[in-house]
Amino acid sequence: MGRPNNFGGFGGGANMQQLMRQAQKMQQQMQEAQEQLDAAEYEASAGGGMVSVKVTGKRELTAITIDPQVVDPDDIEMLQDLILAAVNEALRKGEEARESAMNRMAPGMGGLF
Repeated sequence: MGRPNNFGGFGGGANMQQLMRQAQKMQQQMQEAQEQLDAAEYEASAGGGMVSVKVTGKRELTAITIDPQVVDPDDIEMLQDLILAAVNEALRKGEEARESAMNRMAPGMGGLF
């Protein structure tokens, strides 16, 4: 008669269906988490608040606020440095939130996300 089929018949098929349902549920939860992360905004500032920025979870810069006191035509490099520092910090916050959320969704999967 051959060997028993582990994926069909009594028991095996039910376990496979349950596993598939769990995988689909996890995929849906991960999709919802991804959408929430993409919609989130992260804000950071530099120079004691002289420059502040907002980015989305999609890593898009959406706002820059610059205090007029920091605008010095003779020292544009400082302003550029403050903008870079604020943008990089906001992006880091977003990435940290993304990693944390993905690790909560898939514990034990190591550095998959």
